[in-house]
Amino acid sequence: MVSTHAELQRFEQPAKTDGKLSFLVLGDWGRRGDFNQSEVAHQMGRIGEKLDVDFVVSTGDNFYDDGLTGEQDKAFEESFTQIYTAKSLQKQWYSVLGNHDYRGNAEAQLSLHLRKIDSRWLCLRSFIVNAELAEIFFVDTTPFVKSYFTDAKGHTYDWRGIGNPRAYIANMIKDLKLALRESSAKWKIVVGHHSIRSIGHHGDTKELVSKLLPILKANNVDFYMNGHDHCLEHISDTESPLQFLTSGAGSKAWRGDIKEQKTEGLKFFYDGQGFMSVQLTRSAAEMAFYDVSGNVLHRWNSTKLLYSSI
Repeated sequence: MVSTHAELQRFEQPAKTDGKLSFLVLGDWGRRGDFNQSEVAHQMGRIGEKLDVDFVVSTGDNFYDDGLTGEQDKAFEESFTQIYTAKSLQKQWYSVLGNHDYRGNAEAQLSLHLRKIDSRWLCLRSFIVNAELAEIFFVDTTPFVKSYFTDAKGHTYDWRGIGNPRAYIANMIKDLKLALRESSAKWKIVVGHHSIRSIGHHGDTKELVSKLLPILKANNVDFYMNGHDHCLEHISDTESPLQFLTSGAGSKAWRGDIKEQKTEGLKFFYDGQGFMSVQLTRSAAEMAFYDVSGNVLHRWNSTKLLYSSI
């Protein structure tokens, strides 16, 4: 019996000796190499080597169309192990579940068995990675979205381990609030599958705007990173330093699928395939978005005072 309420599990990810931290962010990818997944993987390997990345973050929808059927599903190796073969990508992968993952056997992706097949794989519902310079808070956003429970559109979701969704969300928010409040990391990053702000196909996720966004702002979170919309995107919050970064272009992209009505704070939008890199030092952050050929489409820099505000 697993309690639905437990302090978020923590994983230690040591920074480099030079005090720098770098990682790649990829979302919405697992299609056995199709829809340019293999090409994106190749460029990730090239950029990963150039930046000497410490790890990779997956923003969910790891296996299409309906997650994994179980721990023995060959899609795990065919869409992950056999695709991301570059030497620079043989690092820890930290993953959250997306809504498509919940349409299969969600528990399978969380299992230790997959880690035995490929030790890079680490996927949990919600957890924290302490990377010294940064703390990264991974949040299970799918249970927030009411329509998956009330209007599943013929899909079946694997809600085992969730129990009462309202209690599950309340407990998760409580744990996240506490962890963010106690964090002394120079950079605070939250990762979830669903967007808070997006002009892509799905647009803003209203449940996250009401329940998650106020917590991020109140606790001085620097970046919220997500997938879900199959695009690359950067939106600055208009009322705080928070940046919304979408990296959901790991394979199939949605050309021309744009919601034009909310463009406040929009810095960049690309409706093709690609991925994102993050480089951090104690005083500076640099994000870059790359297309399927490895070209830099958008680069953004931020600096931070070396002393903490009192």
